[in-house]
Amino acid sequence: MDLWDLYVIITTQWGRGRETLELVRQALQGGATVIQLREKDWPGRRLVEVGQKIRELTWEAGALFIVNDRIDVALAVEADGAHVGQEDIPPSLARKILGKHKILGVSAGTVEEASEAWRDGADYLGVGSIFPTLTKKDAGEPIGLEGLRAIRRAVPLPLVAIGGIKQENVEEVIRAGADGVAVISAVLAAEDVKEAASRLLATVRRVKSELRGNRDGF
Repeated sequence: MDLWDLYVIITTQWGRGRETLELVRQALQGGATVIQLREKDWPGRRLVEVGQKIRELTWEAGALFIVNDRIDVALAVEADGAHVGQEDIPPSLARKILGKHKILGVSAGTVEEASEAWRDGADYLGVGSIFPTLTKKDAGEPIGLEGLRAIRRAVPLPLVAIGGIKQENVEEVIRAGADGVAVISAVLAAEDVKEAASRLLATVRRVKSELRGNRDGF
């Protein structure tokens, strides 16, 4: 299993009224390999209470658990790591706080941001926004598949593509160099969360298998 294949970001505003833990359960049943808790308006106590339960569910499923922004919460609930954006605490400081054994993810939209994050100790990059998206108001202009390819050429870190990714375009994203995809509405807003996750994961794994086969064939 590739760790980064299907990275599902949990934010209940896109979950059609379903509870956080129910969304997590269904995403995991569909094969999500990473769950990120991203609830920017929640107080710390609620993040910890829900995060502890997500930690249990991800352990049972063999999936990674990442907390967005809140390094303190990530440490408190024994998450696998934290993810920070360009406007959050600098990656170099985030790494010091997290320690060397936790996963640090960093958002990057340019080769410069990606290279800096790599130097500062990031373990993977959230790259995008690839396509236009409604789920992140501050996502900026999409970088497109060419932007993803440029970052792929520049850094050796795992790249998780994000922004406007859905079943119809996930194949081209993987072919452009992503190691996996991060999604919100493509899974959470689906009528059947488990099925939506399962279909995305199947496509990601099929394309990656084809690409590996092509490389092995030369």
